[in-house]
Amino acid sequence: MTENIVCGFLAVMTLVPAALAVTVRNIFHAALWMVVCLSGVAGFFALAGADFLFVAQLLVYAGGILILLLFVVLLSGSPKDWAARAVNERWLPSVVVAAAFVTLLAVVLKALPSTVPPAGSPEPSTAALGRLILRDFLVPFEAVSFLLLAALIGAVHFSRKEDPAP
Repeated sequence: MTENIVCGFLAVMTLVPAALAVTVRNIFHAALWMVVCLSGVAGFFALAGADFLFVAQLLVYAGGILILLLFVVLLSGSPKDWAARAVNERWLPSVVVAAAFVTLLAVVLKALPSTVPPAGSPEPSTAALGRLILRDFLVPFEAVSFLLLAALIGAVHFSRKEDPAP
């Protein structure tokens, strides 16, 4: 019973700020509502017992990426430039596409076999995930890190301005 109340609270804590993040006129306020929304998603991970995903959601998304977004917003101009029209002339096709996507998602989820999770509290998954990443999948994990490093070096290279010849 308590889990149902927490799940309902997290659903409200995720859906209402998500709707506000895309409808408010001030982009700074939209970013703050997005932080609340992503924190609600982290709460769902905590409720499911996915401790690694809970911490990653808080640190990477609600923490790092949103702070970066806020810096971009704050450094991009004066506060009078932050207010923009939140709804444009393409809102109706967007609603139709979103409704079609939600309908398709509901049909696919209904077709999946239902499994009931075992009773009791979920076990932490961090130790098993660490063993998988650092033992069984070490080479692909390092390959992805080198790929990200190459992308970072490429981004720095292409963002540099050429010095004019003297």
